[in-house]
Amino acid sequence: MTTTRQGDMLYRRTDSGEQPDGSAGSGGEPAGREAADGQVAPPGPPAGAAVVVGSFTMDRGQWFARHRHEHHQLAWARRGVLAVRATGNTWVLPPSMALWIPAGTPHATGAAGRALFRSLYFLPDRCPVGWSAPTVVGVSPLLRELISYLSDGTLDPAPRERAEAVVLDQLRPVSVATVQAPMPRDPRARRVAEALRADPSDGRTLAEWGPRVGASGRTLARAFVADTGMPYGQWRTRIRLQAAMPLLAGGATVAAVAARVGYASPSAFVAAFRRAVGVPPGAYFAP
Repeated sequence: MTTTRQGDMLYRRTDSGEQPDGSAGSGGEPAGREAADGQVAPPGPPAGAAVVVGSFTMDRGQWFARHRHEHHQLAWARRGVLAVRATGNTWVLPPSMALWIPAGTPHATGAAGRALFRSLYFLPDRCPVGWSAPTVVGVSPLLRELISYLSDGTLDPAPRERAEAVVLDQLRPVSVATVQAPMPRDPRARRVAEALRADPSDGRTLAEWGPRVGASGRTLARAFVADTGMPYGQWRTRIRLQAAMPLLAGGATVAAVAARVGYASPSAFVAAFRRAVGVPPGAYFAP
């Protein structure tokens, strides 16, 4: 086992060869640096602290492979878009949202573009939050400033304790859905899925994909439903919306993003976004 430091985070590495989705081998994950599976320890807490803030930058395509913490974690990107894979799902999170990850939950964290990633770590025995599964919370302007405030390791214990209490009050689940697109296990369907991750604008049908991957369109359709829980068309919509997230967060127009990810018109893209997420893109990315 080796120990490396990335920003303010201490990564304890075991060379398992596991990928961010928990599979062995290449798995079709984005190219980039990866940390191996293992336990991740947060920075040493200031005296008396129940909440610790870690902060570091992530480059495009960088993933920290599946790992877990002894602390509860609130994963958040102050800039850019954060992706978290856990419990068979993927959450794509702009700065207006964060993900609560219960202690002991294996997960992988990545960024589609350059991002400033901030994580809050909560001591389980001093945390009243009882969510047992990953939960999306809204990041209000107050919570955003409190995270920066608590990142100051020189705070006295009394003001730190007061700020930590307000942070806990600010942890409120949001009603919007996240864009989840689990990868199929069937190797032929997975080849199709990997190709669409690389180019979400590809409009080929499963019948057209079949000769390329050695299966009929009907076989591929059954594999997508069995492995992802959704028909191919719905899965392709999700992967397109995932690809759109970092582009929208980076300031690209809806029209440009719609064309980039394969929609014939901005209105069709907005309608698909609203159906999947529950709100239009402008509301999803609102501060």
